[in-house]
Amino acid sequence: MAAAAAADDYPTIDPVSFDEVLCGTGLPEAVLAAACAAGGKTVLHVDPNPFYGSLSSSVPPLFLPSFLLDSSSSSSSAAAAANPSTTETTVVHGLQRRTPYSDFETSGTVPEPAGFTVDLVRGSNHVEFKSLDGGTLLYWDGELCPVPDSREAIFQLQDTKLNKCSDKKQQLLQKYYLNNFLKLVEAHIAATSVSCSDDGDKEEASAGKKISEEDLDLPFVEFLKKKHLPRKMIAVMLYATAVSDYDQDVSGFHEKLLTTRDGIKNVALYFNSIGRFANATGAFIYPMHGHGELPQAFCRFAAVKGALYVLQMPVTGLLMGKENQHYVGTRLASGQDIRCQQLILDASYKIPSLDLPSDASDSNPPRKVARGICILRRSVKPGLSNVLVVFPPKSLQEQQVATVRVLQLSSSVAICPPGMFIVYLSIPCADAFTGKLCINKAIEVLVHFQASNGSEGHLETASKDNEDVKPGLIWNCAYGTSGTVLSCPMPDESLDYRNMLESTKKLFADTYPDEEFLPRKSSPKYAECDSDSAE
Repeated sequence: MAAAAAADDYPTIDPVSFDEVLCGTGLPEAVLAAACAAGGKTVLHVDPNPFYGSLSSSVPPLFLPSFLLDSSSSSSSAAAAANPSTTETTVVHGLQRRTPYSDFETSGTVPEPAGFTVDLVRGSNHVEFKSLDGGTLLYWDGELCPVPDSREAIFQLQDTKLNKCSDKKQQLLQKYYLNNFLKLVEAHIAATSVSCSDDGDKEEASAGKKISEEDLDLPFVEFLKKKHLPRKMIAVMLYATAVSDYDQDVSGFHEKLLTTRDGIKNVALYFNSIGRFANATGAFIYPMHGHGELPQAFCRFAAVKGALYVLQMPVTGLLMGKENQHYVGTRLASGQDIRCQQLILDASYKIPSLDLPSDASDSNPPRKVARGICILRRSVKPGLSNVLVVFPPKSLQEQQVATVRVLQLSSSVAICPPGMFIVYLSIPCADAFTGKLCINKAIEVLVHFQASNGSEGHLETASKDNEDVKPGLIWNCAYGTSGTVLSCPMPDESLDYRNMLESTKKLFADTYPDEEFLPRKSSPKYAECDSDSAE
């Protein structure tokens, strides 16, 4: 391990002072490094691992247990003694690396041949995306029902299990309500866009098309009921289209209850995302080779803008100013001290709570997410390769208070061999144990368990000839993750990156309130050198 190497084995970094020092090359740290470098800041980005990605990495399944369970300390007495405290700073020793994961368990055996890559989570030509061509499925009354991705698709479902109704008159009435609802959403979004323009006449004309403020403040579930949508379509809008994570069909208003204002925005985002790119027919896209490609792309971007990168470089201590009692730098495993204006650590670092944010108290417990990963020999639904499955709250068991989301991916995105599928499951939870119960229940629904020849750890389907038989489970693991009180956010339960990007943008704005985040027009620091070597 790099942390155990002698101080002389590490490179010397020059210069020794930066605007930003970031430890860990996960996606939020990589985005922040890119934003700072694009804004002309001097940036040092280090990672104790020999690869990019940190908590946003994509790794082989066999490497997953050691990565998730590694909580070894990166402190080094030799390095600490190499460069003593000065009259201006104090070295805070005992900085440790810890695992933000818990309750890890696995079963089965990763099959041969190799070629599997799994994500720890769910800017450049280095990243290529592929559409989830299978769309979204909603688990309802024991069935996997397709989620409509357009108004036409919604109407085509009126005779299916998702919108089943034997009364023809009632079918027409439901179609009328659905049509009115979608028209209302489209008109509201269009009117809102006009309101943001400088044209007063158009704004006045569009005012009558907006949803009223009274309705916008309603819980979204109440607004959907008010518009007479059928119960199953309400579930579609809440948990598949508006991607709500928590049970919305509860009495009383609470912080996890989605408002109509936010619900309409999410529905509009979903439909506006459909077919946005030429090679993407659905609302969701996935990076080829896994999410680990994304932080690498931002790190490359930051490097082009002048950021300095050093892998296999642990941080063993923090420098604290003796006057202001704030961290002003780091001590590296080489024994070298690096000063900085802003220090960012990822969630794998455990530091003394000397200047934690004011909201880091017992009254604000860390966010928790339970996750599962499976390798299957067949798709969860015949004919579909890359698909999203949504289990609304209480659809698996009464104790399920949040949405379980399942993402199935195939070899078409270069993360597993042909004929195999990797499935990711996640659910926000109060504790990892409860969350894992829901994860395992979802796996039971999707996968038919049957031991083959009594051999332990080997599972297969009862009949490969029956198209209705659920896919066989080859390997799976489940674990929990906790949020962090440090600067950069942990990967959360969301399907997209909005929460992470908003947190990263806020951190940048707090540090540089008068500067633009990732400006579109910024020349590389080494543009002249790059242009000379370009082919």
